[in-house]
Amino acid sequence: MKWEDNVRKVVPYVAGEQPKEKNVIKLNTNECPYPPAPGVNEVLVNMDCKEFRKYPDPDVTELREVLAHRYQVNPEQVFVGVGSDDVLSMAFLTYFNSDKPILFPDITYSFYDVWADLYRIPYEMQKLDENFCIVKEDYLKENGGIIIANPNAPTGLMTPVSVIEEIIQANQDVVVIVDEAYVDFGGESCLPLLKKYDNLLVVQTFSKSRSMAGMRIGFAIGNEKLISYLNDAKFSFNSYTMNMTAIAAGVASVKDDAYFTETVAKVIQTRERVKKELHELGFVFPDSKTNFIFAKHQTVSGQEIFDALRNEKIYVRHWNKPRIEDYLRISIGTDEEMDTMLGFLKSYLAQKQG
Repeated sequence: MKWEDNVRKVVPYVAGEQPKEKNVIKLNTNECPYPPAPGVNEVLVNMDCKEFRKYPDPDVTELREVLAHRYQVNPEQVFVGVGSDDVLSMAFLTYFNSDKPILFPDITYSFYDVWADLYRIPYEMQKLDENFCIVKEDYLKENGGIIIANPNAPTGLMTPVSVIEEIIQANQDVVVIVDEAYVDFGGESCLPLLKKYDNLLVVQTFSKSRSMAGMRIGFAIGNEKLISYLNDAKFSFNSYTMNMTAIAAGVASVKDDAYFTETVAKVIQTRERVKKELHELGFVFPDSKTNFIFAKHQTVSGQEIFDALRNEKIYVRHWNKPRIEDYLRISIGTDEEMDTMLGFLKSYLAQKQG
């Protein structure tokens, strides 16, 4: 058909499966197994729906202010969007406009190449080494921008901030984005580097450690000039990206730091226990600093284990891609959910090896 000649065609990002059936153990999309802070529920209970006839605050002022206070920056340094995907997409559109390729790892968040294709941004994937670590030297060449997930998804590995700083320092003529979606689970943030580098953008999310994936809240922190360019693009795209319910719920979440700290600690404790038990079952994996474990069994294929788990209504994530086809990304659920999964794996693998 003739009209298709002018259609922008891309291969879309494929999200983790969202099972419709009930009574499943869902460990495939890195959601937090615990509810949001109690104040979030209070916001929803007390929300005056008559206010919905009005537009929300386009500047997201109150949420930016509490985030600025939490992370000890100026409100003008904070940008808020509909999940970190929205923030990252807007950042790609805003900052990556060179004819030179942007750089990111070959094994990383699989939305990066989708955005690059969507916005017609040239890119080069830099191969992680045999241990799934970044090769710093690969990012010390001419480029149009850099994005690094740290800790990385799906591997869970944390690149030392000192290595990230060397990359930023060597690339001060382009914007370097550090995607810290999982940093709260034991990683080290690059936020302190903002005082030294005006080309650094740090992106985080409420979807993981703040248990609010369903609310879609993400944010970026950077130099005030950098953020002003991001706002210019946002207001040229959609002035009202954040609805008033999400804004109010986000504010309540940030204010309850004690609950946030407690929830993160529970996830980390469960993760470290499950690491030991998976190792005893014959799995190997990088040392995760996230709310998931990227594991493969030493004798049974990833596809086979994935299918076996799914038949038991236990959902994990699997990619049929080179280098990682035998790995499963297992989100950390409650202790009860993880025990159910481990119990099944123990029985299943014993039968295989018996």
